[in-house]
Order: sequence, then structure tokens, then C-alpha cells
Amino acid sequence: MAEEKKVNAAPAKAAVAVKKEDVKLTFFQKAGKWFREMKSELKKVIWPTPKALRNNTLISVGMMVVSAVVIWGFDQIATALVRLIFLLG
Repeated sequence: MAEEKKVNAAPAKAAVAVKKEDVKLTFFQKAGKWFREMKSELKKVIWPTPKALRNNTLISVGMMVVSAVVIWGFDQIATALVRLIFLLG
């Protein structure tokens, strides 16, 4: 029979790569990185057209007015009920 050679090799050590984020950044480097990332994100934004912005604004203001009227109505009803309870009591 052929002799088998047993290789008793220890597993190779994993190379530890230093990530860019692991390096301690100065305040100004962090601020610069933040502004660069913000600029790249703002380029991805799809900005509304003036017409769409106007329509969305009018819808928002309209919903706020409707909500205010509904809340005012409930407040008036609640006030009337409380006054009725005090008159009966």
C-alpha cells in the first residue's frame, strides 16, 4: 500500500483588513464625510414640480382646516353636554 502523507498544517491566520470606517476620524473629516454623503443623497431625490407642490400644499391646508372644524364641533358638543349635566345636577 502506498503511504499517505499526513499534512499537519495549522490553518492559516485570517488576514485582518482595516476597514475605512474603523479608522478614527477627526471632527473635520467627519463633517466633510457627512456633507459629501448628504450631497450624494440629495442628488437621488426626485423634487416635485411647482404645480405638484402647490397641489400638495393646498390639500394639506384643506385637511388641516377640515380637522380644525371637526375638533371644534366635537368641543362644542362636549361643552353643551357638560353644561347640561351641571344644570341637571
